[in-house]
Amino acid sequence: MEHIKPYKVLLFVLLVLLILYPIVHFAPEDGYTIFGHKIRFLTLNSLIHPKKQEKKNIDNIVKGIDTTGIDEGINRFNGRSNGTLGAPGGGELSTSSSTTIHLNDNAKNNLYQFFEMLKNVAEKQDKISIFHYGDSQIEGDRMTAYIRQRIQNQFGGSGTGLIPAVNVYPTMSFVQTYSENFMRYTNFWGDKLPNRKYGAMLSAAMFKVDTTKTQAGEPTSAWIEIEASKSAYARAKEFSQITCYYNSCTSPCWVKIYQNGKVIHDDSLVTDGAAHEIKLSFPSKPGKLKYVFSSKKSPVFTGFSMEGDYGVSVHNIAMRGSSGTQFGDGDQALFRKMHADLNTKLVLLQFGGNSVPGIKDSAMVRGYVKRFKGNIANVQKNIPGAAIIVIGPSDMSQLKDGIFETYKFLPYLVEQMKKGALDMGCGYYDIYGAMGGKNSMPSWVEQGLAGKDYIHFSPKGASIMSQLFYDAFIAEYAKWEEEKSGAKSGEE
Repeated sequence: MEHIKPYKVLLFVLLVLLILYPIVHFAPEDGYTIFGHKIRFLTLNSLIHPKKQEKKNIDNIVKGIDTTGIDEGINRFNGRSNGTLGAPGGGELSTSSSTTIHLNDNAKNNLYQFFEMLKNVAEKQDKISIFHYGDSQIEGDRMTAYIRQRIQNQFGGSGTGLIPAVNVYPTMSFVQTYSENFMRYTNFWGDKLPNRKYGAMLSAAMFKVDTTKTQAGEPTSAWIEIEASKSAYARAKEFSQITCYYNSCTSPCWVKIYQNGKVIHDDSLVTDGAAHEIKLSFPSKPGKLKYVFSSKKSPVFTGFSMEGDYGVSVHNIAMRGSSGTQFGDGDQALFRKMHADLNTKLVLLQFGGNSVPGIKDSAMVRGYVKRFKGNIANVQKNIPGAAIIVIGPSDMSQLKDGIFETYKFLPYLVEQMKKGALDMGCGYYDIYGAMGGKNSMPSWVEQGLAGKDYIHFSPKGASIMSQLFYDAFIAEYAKWEEEKSGAKSGEE
């Protein structure tokens, strides 16, 4: 057997290196795309100057943000307290904040009109709603629960507001169980309702009918059980009213409602197919409530709302996987009616994060923002007079060459979403900037303020970010009060 001489091996290696050198030397950072497949090489620059994990110092952002004790200093109120501005439960008003809600003249005017209604809600014993729509960043009442507690402490109100007819996510504010034959439908992913009557929550539920019972002339039963969670904030636990929203009832349907095991309501639903409510009031928080429905054909249930007699309701509408562009996909008349019934005066739209991983260039950013602006226009059309604050995406990291770094087009997306929101007369709150900007997420993860997915906040991190948002919100309210007081002084 002939042995290969060492110099031939050396020549072969040098030849291979000579061929690979221009490929590696001129290789783009993102690699080559060949027949639709991405092929990446270790670049010469990466070999000589390997990347190091950037850890941004966020101590000056998170230190001093006290999120403890927000349940303290609250008088017992049986779900009927209206709160007092500047009282211990609400806290002193201040125009200073480490972050800001970006506003142009149009957005400022819209928000200040909302502040006028917000201030008067307790004095008039009125009820208004704030809807917090968002992606999985607010799932399980994360962020919303904290913001709700702060706002209700300051301006009055109680209860969690709307909850899904069938809830599929763990949540801190309520406990819900339901019979196995109840099914969930949404307008943003998963199974769809043929009639698209999702209502304000953009999700609904129906129960599966047992065809064997139907053929025998018997109804099918299904049940939903609800109570406040022990881990909920104080205001969320204390509610005095609960409303069940339903529609599309065209066959006789009976309902029995149990309070802590005792029947308190026995009736039938309206069978004209239109949207209706079952509303109950209690002298104090009701404990565990169980709804048992019986029918040969299921109505559509669009949610339950737990509220006080008056004050502010803050509704958490989590839309996992959504980029916030599907609001027009449901029945618009029902969406509009529920918001009118609930007297919605402020809408928070927290989206953008789900679009980030799929964005390949700046044109895709602009395309997404154009669609999102269309969604804002839909909300403005169906909830006329409501102010809107867009809450942008957080920093999000992808693992690249062993390093967690911000997605390439995320900063540009934040810039364009801010511009788009202001163009539409909406405020914009920049979570990405508030948490430290580019490559800040690794530091939030390191301090236990975000999860190992480098996308979602941990409960503690969500509380800190919620407090930062609330500080900016209440600072803007305080500025409005100052301007209003100055205008009155000028008139005098």
